[in-house]
Amino acid sequence: MMRVWYSTAEWVGRRKTITGQTIGFVPTMGALHRGHAELVERCRRENDVAVVSLFVNPTQFNDPRDLDRYPRTMEQDLALLESLGVDDVITPGIPDFYPKGYRFRIEPPADLLVMEGVFRPGHLQGVLTVVMKLLNVARADRAYFGEKDYQQLQVVTEMAREFFTGTEIVACSTVREESGLAESSRNRLLSPEGRTKAAALYRALTAAASADDARAALASQGFRVEYVEEHWGRRLAAVYLEGVRLIDNVAFEGGADVAHS
Repeated sequence: MMRVWYSTAEWVGRRKTITGQTIGFVPTMGALHRGHAELVERCRRENDVAVVSLFVNPTQFNDPRDLDRYPRTMEQDLALLESLGVDDVITPGIPDFYPKGYRFRIEPPADLLVMEGVFRPGHLQGVLTVVMKLLNVARADRAYFGEKDYQQLQVVTEMAREFFTGTEIVACSTVREESGLAESSRNRLLSPEGRTKAAALYRALTAAASADDARAALASQGFRVEYVEEHWGRRLAAVYLEGVRLIDNVAFEGGADVAHS
């Protein structure tokens, strides 16, 4: 039977009872979809104990309106996780996780302050800080992150290695709808027409000859483009459609670490 822990203290007590077993961990902000389900399923296959966190982290939202709009579907999330065979769910409140406010923070290095680091001031700082807290609380052998948030994956992987967390960061491929649209909790904020149109983001990133061509193609189709850049052998983009911010990335041939604005 799945156990749900509403405070870090409760979970820490449970964590002390887990010995001689591998622990896999999937950190999430809830509003779970098929992409999350695949992370959880892999975690379940590769570990003795599968743990998931549900925590909408306020410190990584640079826009309070975006935080307010973020979908919250706790009842459905817990039902899905139980059906996937999760052993433990950690879902602390904000006062529990930030008992004295947002006082201590992890700063990303300057060379990683591109894309999300430019257009969402404080976002990467909030991500790194909450992930470090979660890794310290879970004390898992492996933690699973999707490649859709590719920059996040890179900075979290480097942070975990440089701080000797003892947790292996496992990268998992992006899960897509049949149209090519990357699974995202934000997709549910789009109208049916917008959801259909959003698939053009993936097509533009894969079909364009360059990042600049992808930017032009997206702008011509009515997207408000924040960036299309190339790093880590990937072409990455952030766009707005119907007021909803969408990100995606694809691998590309001859991927050099060249940025395009």
